[in-house]
Amino acid sequence: MKNLLNYKSLVHATAGATGSVVALTCLYPLDNVKFRIQANDKELVDKSTIQAILHVIRKEGIESLYRGIKPVITSAGISNFVYFYTFHGLKSLLPKYVEINAKTDLVISTIAGVVNVLLTTPLWVVNSRLKLPQEVLYNGLIDGLVHVAKVEGLQGLWKGIGPSLILVSNPVIHFTVYESLKRKVTLNSATAFFLLGALSKTVATVLTYPLQLAQTRQRLYVNKKINTATLLFLVVKNNGLKGLYQGLESKMLQTVLSAALMFMTYEKIAQTVFRLLLKDKHRK
Repeated sequence: MKNLLNYKSLVHATAGATGSVVALTCLYPLDNVKFRIQANDKELVDKSTIQAILHVIRKEGIESLYRGIKPVITSAGISNFVYFYTFHGLKSLLPKYVEINAKTDLVISTIAGVVNVLLTTPLWVVNSRLKLPQEVLYNGLIDGLVHVAKVEGLQGLWKGIGPSLILVSNPVIHFTVYESLKRKVTLNSATAFFLLGALSKTVATVLTYPLQLAQTRQRLYVNKKINTATLLFLVVKNNGLKGLYQGLESKMLQTVLSAALMFMTYEKIAQTVFRLLLKDKHRK
């Protein structure tokens, strides 16, 4: 337990959370548009990312591109703190003779992903409802959590947890590819971290996108229960195989840039803090 609760894990978690908040704040309009296309918004579903953004601005005003940003930023910060802390905390527990390679990254990132999903799914269920351009019965994250639990029961807070658990594969692939590439690249610059983050996220997103689409739609069903396989079958039946990738363009643009910016910010913050701590230790 002492090894798990260490300052290095705390630094990594804080840097990861900060990086995610910075990235999401900069790119939130892309995330918002991607979400609405995934949710099958009839006005946006056949439009490109730029067309969708311009349409939203023209019809609803520029402020609508930032609808729900406060709870999303809060949730992203909490979620990434949990993930990074668990990932690096578990890594610190490994015996010294265990080689850190792609296999160990795969196992550790899977555990970290499951822990993160179980703890933070309620936050994302509420966020999904707050983003839609319709009247909602609650205002903000806490009010939303209370409302959903009261109206739909505690199980309503974990809607979409099935595909969410399956989607642990996304950060698992992302982290495994990122850590593997980082061990092979000697460059230590912000540009290198940006490119590594972008490349690893591209691989993860393309492989897991249909599950992300299913997760988004499941969270929106208030009075319906539909499993992932059935939902994906209905999407293919109604829209063909291309329907499984509705919103992929905006998702790729948003998520790849976001991951690249997040990892660049995370790495540079962590480097700076560890450098300062090392200097302070030498002074003492």
